[in-house]
Amino acid sequence: MAKFILKRILYMLVVLFCVITLTFFLVHSIPGDPITSMVQDLPIETRDLYLQKYGFDQPLIVQYVKFIQQLLTGDLGQSLRYPGRQVVDIVANYAPVSGIIGGIALAIGFAVGILLGIIAALNRNRWPDRLVMVLALLGTTIPTFVFAAVLQYVFTVTVPLFPTTGWGTWGHLVLPVACMCVGPLASYARYMRSSVLDITNQDFILTAEAKGVSSFRIVSRHIFRNSFLPCITMICTSIAGIFSGSFIIESIFAIPGLGKYFISAINDRDYSVVLGLNIIFTGTYILSILVCDILLAIIDPRIRIAEEN
Repeated sequence: MAKFILKRILYMLVVLFCVITLTFFLVHSIPGDPITSMVQDLPIETRDLYLQKYGFDQPLIVQYVKFIQQLLTGDLGQSLRYPGRQVVDIVANYAPVSGIIGGIALAIGFAVGILLGIIAALNRNRWPDRLVMVLALLGTTIPTFVFAAVLQYVFTVTVPLFPTTGWGTWGHLVLPVACMCVGPLASYARYMRSSVLDITNQDFILTAEAKGVSSFRIVSRHIFRNSFLPCITMICTSIAGIFSGSFIIESIFAIPGLGKYFISAINDRDYSVVLGLNIIFTGTYILSILVCDILLAIIDPRIRIAEEN
């Protein structure tokens, strides 16, 4: 097991390094520079002084080496748009907002989606199955911003129950969470339905039914447990989307989260913030995959055995 985990950690570090390198050169390949994009009609002499101050006048490979050296010390740098503000401080201030919205939405989508998937599978080709599949299809095909626009119109204009935009009260959570949980709910419902249908056709389920085992026991002890493995993979990878998957929602509802800040940093060519947040997002994603691999190896030893072979 230790060898299995160590190998996954090494893969994780290699992937993180590749993503950091690729992002650095892609960001710096954008035409223009952050100084000119933030201040229009800036005198050339003043612009050159700022470029020299931040090291943008040096060759790109030199900037890259300095960035990696700085990163190895745990320093993500400071914002160019807001001088004096460290990227670490920005993450500490705005990550909880994205975490609250994304976490609640993921928890609701996961729980309700799993339940609907089981109901649909156990009522195959009947009206509950068709209803769940229609809802899942709508949830995966209709864009998130459409749901957001509809909910804003219905519950802030037609029936003013919740605030349209902003942050600070529980009312500001309802509409963004409702929009963000639609996608996970639909995905988990579809995956769980397919997984349950696959398990119900296995020989050990047919044997249990032939022995007269109750339906509740078959579902709770055999079907649910074995059908849950694909959903573990999804829930672990979905955790990364808690912080990085809410760009549109945060922009529509004017929520001060990492997603909205990330979009602003890209528009402002705030290199330090873009690189720092991308490192956070990528690190969260590959760490969640590592946790997923470990959980799957613990729950299903066949995975670990196949890896060793």
